Amino acid sequence: MRMSPILLKDGYKVGHKFQYPEGTTLVYSNLTPRKARSPEVNEIVFFGMQYFLKEYLIRQFNEDFFGRPKAEVVKEYARRMDTYLGKDSITYQHIADLHDLGYLPLEIKALPEGSLVPMRVPIFTIRNTVPAFFWLTNMLETVLSAILWKPCTSATTAFEYLKTFTRYARETVGEDLSFIPWQGHDFSFRGMSGIEDAVMSGAGHLLSFSGTDTIPAIDFLEMYYRADCEKELIGGSVPATEHSVMCMGTQDGEIKTFERLIEEIYPAGIVSIVSDTWDFWQVITEFLSVLKPKILARAGKVVIRPDSGDPVKIIVGDENARPGSPEYKGAIECMWEIFGGTITEKGYKLLDSHIGLIYGDSITTERQFEILEGLKKKGFASYNVVLGIGSYTYEYVTRDTFGFAMKATYGEVNGVGRDIFKDPKTDDGTKKSAKGLMQVYRDPATGKLALKDQCTWEEEGKGELKTVFRDGKILVDWTLAEIRERVRANL
Repeated sequence: MRMSPILLKDGYKVGHKFQYPEGTTLVYSNLTPRKARSPEVNEIVFFGMQYFLKEYLIRQFNEDFFGRPKAEVVKEYARRMDTYLGKDSITYQHIADLHDLGYLPLEIKALPEGSLVPMRVPIFTIRNTVPAFFWLTNMLETVLSAILWKPCTSATTAFEYLKTFTRYARETVGEDLSFIPWQGHDFSFRGMSGIEDAVMSGAGHLLSFSGTDTIPAIDFLEMYYRADCEKELIGGSVPATEHSVMCMGTQDGEIKTFERLIEEIYPAGIVSIVSDTWDFWQVITEFLSVLKPKILARAGKVVIRPDSGDPVKIIVGDENARPGSPEYKGAIECMWEIFGGTITEKGYKLLDSHIGLIYGDSITTERQFEILEGLKKKGFASYNVVLGIGSYTYEYVTRDTFGFAMKATYGEVNGVGRDIFKDPKTDDGTKKSAKGLMQVYRDPATGKLALKDQCTWEEEGKGELKTVFRDGKILVDWTLAEIRERVRANL
């Protein structure tokens, strides 16, 4: 989809240039996560700014605005506004003036991507650098908000999964944490709100994990975050079946399909086989018992994938089922009875390396906890399972999940600074903004990021917010490796 980036804004934005007080020369704003819907989450993972800068402020503005003839750009803008607001309802000289300038006169200061940011601490500030273009700062609010809230939200969600996997690995496995990057697998692509949504979210997932079925998220990280799949592991997966494959093999021939998969098509390596097309418990008990010699003879792992039912009950067991039944025991206990395994240094059972299980349907952070805690109580290590994280998790969110909002807090009119803020009496305090110039610093007592507002310009120039974009040029270029290291340091 190609359109002029000057049109990527809410309709009410087009008139704001004319509404600011006469003599306005500076507008200074910020984007801040204000409040988490989940009381367990107090900080967000900042991610996505570099994509926004490279794709929107640089590529799209250079190619689709500055790189086109001025007359063409202004005519296109006038046509849209004349039919949207009414002919000659506003003037367009400011658009022509921006085109004449030839670059975006903005300074954006941001935290390092991958930073863990507490609620009510801004992730970036933005201001105009040329007085005549004060209107540009908040004109970009719409596209900034639309692009940034989702990768931040998905990166934060993935980090919550990562923390839980890490906790249970340390409690039930030991010091070896190498399997954790594969324990959370992104299955969300098909359920997301479009390709850009899926790719940005999938890239956020890959800050904490390596497992993904969202292939273009890998390309995204190579294009915008200097990753290189030939030099580092960005994301990966394994061969896996779907229900159409199993159905085409027929119900009567299901075990033959298993045999063909593990002996002929994938005689070595990891292969994931969807196993609930008809009777999951038959697969777990009868089929696996018959296939045991062939599975153990392979140089690799056969991964069983249930795809329906209650994930906790399927994996851990259902205490309300008939005692002694497969449903009562759960899949991991049934598989242990057939294949056995080893005991970790923490004293928990870990399935033989030739067999495993992945569950990828309707896994939430709450169910993740229930599964890992349930397995622990039964004496099983967390490494017995891989959990798929899908659109149920990554798409059932909004901008308000962490209350992201961009607000102006400082301006200058006729050369005089004004600390500005909003504090609605009809609000519960969530929408109360900071005031004035801002400094984000690291609190020496807690080690966490904190905000000081109503700063002097000297104070504003210090702290953790660093200039990442100025006057059409990007000044910082984070790599995926650096961002991942920053995320994992927060564990």
